[in-house]
Amino acid sequence: MKTELMSANYAAARAVVSARVEVVAAYPITPATTVPEQVAYLNEEGIYKGQFIRVESEHSAMFACIGASSTGARAFTATSSNGLLYMDEALHWAAAARLPIVLANINRSVSPSWNIHVTHDDSMSKRDTGWIQFYVASVDELYHTIIQSFRLAEDPRVLMPVMVNADGFVLSHTVSSYDYLEPEEVDKFLPPYKPPHWVMDPANPVSHGNIVFPEYYQEFRYQMHEGALAAQAVYEELEEEYRKLFGKHFGGPIDCYKCEDAEVIFTSQGTIGAEAKDAIDQLREEGYRVGNARIRMYRPFPIRRIRELGGRVKAFASFDRSVSYGFGGPVVNDIRAALYPMKHRPLVKSYIGGLGGRDVTVADIKEIIMDTWNAMEKGELGREETWHDLW
Repeated sequence: MKTELMSANYAAARAVVSARVEVVAAYPITPATTVPEQVAYLNEEGIYKGQFIRVESEHSAMFACIGASSTGARAFTATSSNGLLYMDEALHWAAAARLPIVLANINRSVSPSWNIHVTHDDSMSKRDTGWIQFYVASVDELYHTIIQSFRLAEDPRVLMPVMVNADGFVLSHTVSSYDYLEPEEVDKFLPPYKPPHWVMDPANPVSHGNIVFPEYYQEFRYQMHEGALAAQAVYEELEEEYRKLFGKHFGGPIDCYKCEDAEVIFTSQGTIGAEAKDAIDQLREEGYRVGNARIRMYRPFPIRRIRELGGRVKAFASFDRSVSYGFGGPVVNDIRAALYPMKHRPLVKSYIGGLGGRDVTVADIKEIIMDTWNAMEKGELGREETWHDLW
């Protein structure tokens, strides 16, 4: 393992090399552009030895990956925002066909109005496509999660595509140290992909994607659901194997920090979850028993881990960098639903903010946690939903 300085997008391209990805198809869109740009450069230099396909749209990029994965090739693409939305039909197709494609989505606000900075609306709007979703908080985490995602997606117990989300510009265009692996090292963790089901092979023709009548369609969808549900336990198993091989562990589906004796836990996704650790440290020094739970895996939603936390805390302060119009933050509503069957249900307060790249500082996070702390002490929920830093 070697250490170097790199932006998240270039590190994602390096992960393509390390994982011996056979096909990359991509169309440029800010702020994901430098991922395929760097893959193309590494391809020209002979460092990336797979096929790089230049296509005319994000829709075509995903369908090119579907074609490649259907032949048994390991496939990857990257996109952002409206590009991810343009892939929508193909995202459903890849998941329903059980193709283990990996996509790096560099989170960006959806237009209009035009804004190229981070909001999680693009990927949150794809939560029901069947794709497993991760949200990462560092360059190092993005690189290693992409490698882990291929193994997770290709596991016969899962066999679903994976979307790894990274905050636009906050990570994509900032440089940080990360540890990378040579392909020969990754081979110990990630063997060549051998499809356990059908493949497109002229020597052995099969028919795929035919009409499925009501007698069987529901069973196909149930199997997808089972595969997605299995992903949490399988990932925890794989991440432990990865830790033993390379010493890297990012916390499983939820990265908990000082949660053991916490009365109030702050939850969020992406880089805000990393920033929150400083707020927790400062509030701990001031005498408040608070913790941070950074939700790394959003689909499947880590219900069991949320209930474990909910069973011993008094309140959650949930921060969403996205909004489901008319129903608030998407993640907070998943937390509430996960806690509903429990006899002891902690207070859950919802905060929405950081949209369009608006800065969320340590002071902001402390203010949010203390608002929840005060509600907990009063025993009253107060405002169910707060848009933080709203005019």
